[in-house]
Parts: sequence; C-alpha cells; structure tokens
Amino acid sequence: MQTNNIINVTIENFEQVILQGSQDKLVLVDFWADWCEPCKQLMPVLEKLARDYADRVVLAKIDCDAQQQLAAQFGVRSLPTVAFFKDGQPVDGFAGVEPEASIRERIEQHIPGPADDLLKEAQRLLEQEAYQDAYTAAKQAYDINPTDAAVRLTLADAACSVGRLEQGKELLNSIGMADQDSYYQHVLSKLNLAEQAADSPELRALVAAVEEAPEDLEKRLELAAKLYQAQRTEEALEHVFFVLRRELSFGDARKQALDMLNGLPKGDPLAARYRRILYSMLY
Repeated sequence: MQTNNIINVTIENFEQVILQGSQDKLVLVDFWADWCEPCKQLMPVLEKLARDYADRVVLAKIDCDAQQQLAAQFGVRSLPTVAFFKDGQPVDGFAGVEPEASIRERIEQHIPGPADDLLKEAQRLLEQEAYQDAYTAAKQAYDINPTDAAVRLTLADAACSVGRLEQGKELLNSIGMADQDSYYQHVLSKLNLAEQAADSPELRALVAAVEEAPEDLEKRLELAAKLYQAQRTEEALEHVFFVLRRELSFGDARKQALDMLNGLPKGDPLAARYRRILYSMLY
C-alpha cells in the first residue's frame, strides 16, 4: 500500500526523497527485488512501522532490478538491505531480516522523543517571552530526560525568567565543562543580572529588620511581598509560611500564600511542595 510516507524511489527522485527528505525525517531505504523471498517477508514489517511513525519516518523502497544504477551507487551487496538516512547521511542499517521489535528500537534511537518535542516548544516559548508556559514545557522535558544538558540549560533559562533563581543556579551548577557553551554563558549572565536586580537597598533593610525582630509577623509579610516582587519567590514563601506556622489566621498571610502559589508556573515543584504544607495546616 502506497501512502505519503511510503515512496517508490527512482534515479529521478532519490535525491529529493532520501537526501533532502532526511533533513526533516528519518528515511528508511529498503533495497529489495521481486525474486527475493526474505524481501517479501521484511517489507510488510517496514510498511507497518512506516505507518506507526508516519509523522517522523519515510520508507523509501528501491527495486534493485528496476533501479540497478541506484543499487550500485549505494554499494548494495545482498538483499534485503535497509539503510537509515538522517540529515542526508547514512546513520544505521542492517542486511537480511530483523524482527519488528529490533527495527523499532533502531528507529527510536534516531527520531525525536517526547522530551525533544517539549524542549523545542520550551525554546520557542522563551523566544516569544512566554516565560510561564516555557517553564512548564521545559520542566516536563526535564521530568522525562533530566540528564540531558540542553534540557537542563533550557529549564535553567526558564527558571531564571520566572524568578526561580535558586533552581536556575542549581541547574547551571550541574552543567559540566564540556557543555558550558555560549547558551550556558547567556543563562549565567541572565541569572547574575536577575540576582543583582533582586538585591535592592530597600530589600536589604527589610531583611535586617526581620533579623532584628524575627517575631514581627507584619514585618515578615512586608518582606515576603517585596521578595515576591523581586522574583525571589522561594524566600518569599518561606517568610509567609513562617507567619502561618505562628498564626494561621494572621492578617492576609493565607491569601498572600495562595496568590504566590497561584502565580507560579504550572508544574513548578515549589508550588506542589508548599501547597501540601498549606493543606496540612488547613486540614
């Protein structure tokens, strides 16, 4: 069955289908012939996989009897042979018949997974300055693939953009020397600027006042509000919850806490942690 991503390749279209097509999708090139029984056994498996990965994979079928010039050009020595092309270059392949599960595993090594899609979405949203949504997408990518340096850098960027400076700093500290590229330097500069902006003389005076009178709950709420405005959200929450632990109904502490939590990006672990603490206090 011929579909949009299952294509019979000829000398006329091989460059478009395989070399150019593999810039956007993984191209599986199936070298086959009508007389080859193993080819007939393998082809339905490849076609099924092409349908399963229709948005990410192209199956390019080359009839080696009809396209002898192409078969010779690719140096095919036995049938069936399957070559995997990505970005115009062969990246994998096998000769003979392999089981579906084995071929599927090969395919998944070369196509973007969910984390890659979320990472691209986060980067797009950062460019658009949609920082809350960028943080959510980057955090989801991180939950799937926390060891990937690009994912950690993107989450660090988004975290700095929404005021999660401590989280941004922790993520940057986890990046090894080999991955400290120009993007790393950009995020590091962003963090440094955010920290400087969040350390005004007025804030330092309020911090000193609270340190001198730690049980002045009104002063603590004032400090919490200023810290939140400076995007130092975690510190702000710590002070609000200090007040709530002392006196649950003090002033507008409860409303202040909920407003701060509701202002955090979806998926922020800070929100989940402090919501649990608040609910344990209330119920």
